[in-house]
Amino acid sequence: MRIKLVSLMACAVLLRAAAPVCGGHGDRASMIVSTAWLAEHGKDSGLVILSVGQKQDYDAGHIPGALFLDYTDIRTMAPAGQEPNVELPPMAQLKDVFEKLGVNNDSHIILYVAKDQLTLTTRAFLTLDAMGFGARASILDGGFPLWQKEGRAITKDARPVTRGKLDVCPQNDVIASRDYVRDNLHHAGVDIVDARTAEFYTGTRIPQGQRAGHIPGASNLPYSTLVDADGKWRSADELRKQVEDVGIKPGDRVVSYCHIGQQATVVYFVARYLGMDARLYDGSWEDWSAHTDLPAETSK
Repeated sequence: MRIKLVSLMACAVLLRAAAPVCGGHGDRASMIVSTAWLAEHGKDSGLVILSVGQKQDYDAGHIPGALFLDYTDIRTMAPAGQEPNVELPPMAQLKDVFEKLGVNNDSHIILYVAKDQLTLTTRAFLTLDAMGFGARASILDGGFPLWQKEGRAITKDARPVTRGKLDVCPQNDVIASRDYVRDNLHHAGVDIVDARTAEFYTGTRIPQGQRAGHIPGASNLPYSTLVDADGKWRSADELRKQVEDVGIKPGDRVVSYCHIGQQATVVYFVARYLGMDARLYDGSWEDWSAHTDLPAETSK
């Protein structure tokens, strides 16, 4: 059974109006919306639709009313010549980015992937979650590719924007530090999850300039397995089985990582969707590998 939101989603939107302005996380009723829901509610007051991807893809056609969210605006840029870095920038910068896109304290934000990089969308969701707006953010199931495949309305027009006003309340339960991960290796109740493909996890393939393998004790849950061939999220039952199959138990804290903190946000999103306590190790393997005093292991 696919994830579908009908009247339940409409109720959740109404409930959000009475919810605290800032803080908390999303849940199964709010984190994913269907294309059918968005087609019906696209003109709702307070709805902000954001296309995440490449500007040329947005300009070529987008969902009516959608605005373009420049991914580079919500990451810390690495100095010239260094590896890409997607760690969270200062909250003041993020506040400015989303205010320019018309986001207010009571906005309901819909994020959708413009082409085929789901990880950009989940990273944007995590950013809003860290700002205290996770309970007011949703991801469009299947993104623009599914919207387009279903023959729904598309436009090249960019709507005018009135700057919003946000009162950001940074959340301390979204990002895990390197020290936290180091101190919780093989710790009961803390599941460190590697979201990279198996070849990197096992050490068969070594990232350029980095060490082989993974964080000791980490399980492997490749981010790409959490959606189907159409880019739609797998059902809650399927996702829960995938999570349990890698050894994550109910009540555990899930700490995900990947190469640079992008792919792992898919695992973070799924864990939150399933009602789990989740964190992202933002520095990920790039950071861990660079500290040669920290252990690494390879696996079959």
